[in-house]
Amino acid sequence: MLIPSIDLQDGHVVQLVQGERLAIEAPSPEPWIQKFSAFPRVQLIDLDAARGRGDNAGMVRDICRRLPCRVGGGIRSVERARAVLDAGAHAVIASSALFRDGAVDLEFARTLADAIGAERVIAAVDSRAGHVAIHGWKTVLPITAVEAVTALEPYCSEFLYTHVDAEGMMQGTDMAAIFAVHAATSRRLTAAGGITTWAEIDRLDAAGIDAVVGMAVYTGQLPLTRSEL
Repeated sequence: MLIPSIDLQDGHVVQLVQGERLAIEAPSPEPWIQKFSAFPRVQLIDLDAARGRGDNAGMVRDICRRLPCRVGGGIRSVERARAVLDAGAHAVIASSALFRDGAVDLEFARTLADAIGAERVIAAVDSRAGHVAIHGWKTVLPITAVEAVTALEPYCSEFLYTHVDAEGMMQGTDMAAIFAVHAATSRRLTAAGGITTWAEIDRLDAAGIDAVVGMAVYTGQLPLTRSEL
């Protein structure tokens, strides 16, 4: 299943290459809300909250009223997770806060799952050069994505795996890396990072893996439906 993404920065919808270079900026989310209205799942990321430099809480609330969103960005506490859920999110995406001192932070993972329910926790495990990357993909840890999902499995209902090496490049993703993570967990898996074609989405879907797509959708390289091919 294709899950379109909306990334928010400074009150705008954006797409970044490798999480850093601004490639696309739209002043209003309205056209994208309309385009994504038929999708059963939409991924919404507050990049400012993720970086600890404010947030786009009003926009998150408005978009969640209109689209079925899973929301990430700055989920570092139970209070923040509850606020996002109260804003209308169906689930929260926790990422960097799930790791501490180079390892999985099982205490935080357990606390978050106990507080809001593991069924509403999506654990983001991002991989760069074969290892988990956190803090905006700048800090690379000495553990692999497979090791991370194995440890985090009891505390979430789903994993979001981003292959950072391919993120925003529109040159395809690393299927072998995605399938290795999928084989390591019984939880639902959503993959992201470089997914560009319906052939990739269909291959993932056949394995029971959802696909988050951003850049290819926003540039028009990937039609939202097969009927547009």
